[in-house]
Amino acid sequence: MSPTPRAVGAPQALNTGEPTLSATGWEVVTLVEGSTFCLSDRSGDVVTGGAHGLFVRDTRVLSRWELRLDGLRPQPLTVLAPDAFAARFVLRRPPLPGLADSTLLLVRERLVGDGLRETITVENLGNEATTCVITLFVEADFADLFLVKEGRGAGAGADATVTGDELELTSRTDAGRRLRVTASADPLVTPGALSWRIVVPARSRWSTEVVAEPMAGGRWIAPGFRRGEQVASSAAARKLRAWLRDTTRIEVTNPALAAILQRTETDLGALQVPDPHTGRPFVAAGAPWFMTLFGRDSLLTGWMALPLDLSLALGTLHTLASTQGTKVDPVTEEEPGRILHELRLGPDSDRALGGTHYYGSVDATPLFVMLLGEVWRWGADEATIRQLLPAADAALEWIERYGDRDDDGFVEYQRATDRGLLNQGWKDSFDAITFADGTLARTPLALCEVQAYVYAAWLARAELAEALGDPVRAEECRARANRLREAFIERFWLPDRGWYALALDGAKRPVDALTSNPAHALWTGIAPDEHAATLIERLADPDMDSGYGLRTLSRAMGAYNPMSYHNGSVWPHDTAIAVAGLFRYAHLPGAVELAHRLMTGLLDAAAAFGGRLPELYCGFSRDEFAPPVPYPTSCSPQAWAAAAPLLLVRSALGLDPHVPSRTLHLTPRLPRQWGRLTLSELRLGPATVQIVAEGSHGEVRNLPPDWRTEERRPTVVRQHTPATETGAPLASPKGGR
Repeated sequence: MSPTPRAVGAPQALNTGEPTLSATGWEVVTLVEGSTFCLSDRSGDVVTGGAHGLFVRDTRVLSRWELRLDGLRPQPLTVLAPDAFAARFVLRRPPLPGLADSTLLLVRERLVGDGLRETITVENLGNEATTCVITLFVEADFADLFLVKEGRGAGAGADATVTGDELELTSRTDAGRRLRVTASADPLVTPGALSWRIVVPARSRWSTEVVAEPMAGGRWIAPGFRRGEQVASSAAARKLRAWLRDTTRIEVTNPALAAILQRTETDLGALQVPDPHTGRPFVAAGAPWFMTLFGRDSLLTGWMALPLDLSLALGTLHTLASTQGTKVDPVTEEEPGRILHELRLGPDSDRALGGTHYYGSVDATPLFVMLLGEVWRWGADEATIRQLLPAADAALEWIERYGDRDDDGFVEYQRATDRGLLNQGWKDSFDAITFADGTLARTPLALCEVQAYVYAAWLARAELAEALGDPVRAEECRARANRLREAFIERFWLPDRGWYALALDGAKRPVDALTSNPAHALWTGIAPDEHAATLIERLADPDMDSGYGLRTLSRAMGAYNPMSYHNGSVWPHDTAIAVAGLFRYAHLPGAVELAHRLMTGLLDAAAAFGGRLPELYCGFSRDEFAPPVPYPTSCSPQAWAAAAPLLLVRSALGLDPHVPSRTLHLTPRLPRQWGRLTLSELRLGPATVQIVAEGSHGEVRNLPPDWRTEERRPTVVRQHTPATETGAPLASPKGGR
């Protein structure tokens, strides 16, 4: 039983969910809870020789989990997955010789959470008793996640021992890694299998409960479930209900959007991982391969989720502050003040990307400062801000001392060794940064969106300094932001093309490909109006707008490939950020119209994927392929894709709170087909309000008497004019304006 749906109008059929898209396509079903996930086929089998498995703490603790009925594979009928952490695999015995139909139903009810529990039920729908043999084959290879992800084979394997009715598998290379499998209904246990010979009377059922419990570091991990309890009573379900109870209630009359927002809430709940030291939650980047802390992904997800919950952003900030770089280490690419890119805990982590803590990200550090400024505006208390402020200042110090490698005012990246990521922005595949003719750009590279993030980071720090009584620091930070903006406008704008360069290469040449990256410059507000107006026209062109979202690379460019990872695919979070940027420049011609078109395409894609946006999908045009074509190795559920609909909602509402000044900006521009949208129990510091909007009309209820609401008015920002002289907002970027 799943938590009660909170989105009005969601059709009940959608509440059963859909099998998720994962590493090998639609036939893979992914279940996830915290840092635990399981990949299987539609029968529920974990099959050897591929990427299937139960993964706990970056280690595959189950590499085979195959069920046989009288030695044969049962026939799959359907998969029901109402929650990200549980599923029911419905199967049947193949029809007996001479019969067209089967009378034996088999159901596998699976729950994951620091282990796996599966209830196997056999139901005889016939009029006479039947007999059969149920066999569950079990193996473990204890392979590191990276080994499996990269297809480099299995781990060292395991030795199997049987003690009574218990099967124990022990890693051949690390005795502190084990798996214990036990079951009810008196199985016959042998090394590698559990089996039951059963007789099921007519119109009756038989069932057994099988539990797999892993050990790590020589200690058994307590599973998030108890034997015999309902799924609704499990730790995962209780955690999800508690989170939903404390978050904003979002209701919308449009049934498709309601179902998408419901899936957003449950996926973000399942992807949460508590910090092992503080217990504060952060969001893992995504299943199956990134069920861990990622600086960039977790920060942007925390930002997008602010209308739903402030705690995810705060938990992410605290965890990243605790892992912030303190020394120079070329192997891990750690540098003082640098924000972590990726945390790994698997058995081979020391050989993957420089170890358990890898810092090879150019954008996580400014995003950290941006998010700190934003949570202050959304109601984080002053004590929390002061606690995190030293980390923000260290991050800005990294930007100036290490990020700007050649003192030209821009932040560049170049990996320290051949073990690191070649590209270190969000488009981090090796071929993601190309010129218009398709030629690869050479590092060091100064990315367009990174300069925009740094600009916003300086403004965020200026606002915090001013609020905390340090006007000198505030003025200094604003001056640095303005200098960067002037240099950015001068060096990145391509007047003969009408867009910003993707990057400056190692020779300081503009990388002239048209990509989605400049839309991030709209989000932060670094672009002057005359540039933004032209850029909006370019983004609206069918070469960029696929009909299901914004392409990462224009199809007019030499490297365009709609089936590539970053050179023509559509990433939902990327499109959502573009939408937020367009609403920021809503006073310009075509901005709102394009925002609405991109939103509609993105939400139509979500509906086509069963209400859940995957990490990315192919960038074919809507008139060529409908529904959108899946990308075969896309993560799903994935954090910033799951959170993207929340950024769309915030942007369309023009929702921009400023708790310290007790001000709530609201400028609704909702698409007509959305109908009425209501946010209830929206917590803004000490205030809890309700927002009701439809079209261009909005109402705020329960606002304290000392608060005020304002409509955000457009500010004309001209080229080469410092923001302090135009009256432009000096805060960090907003989801809507």
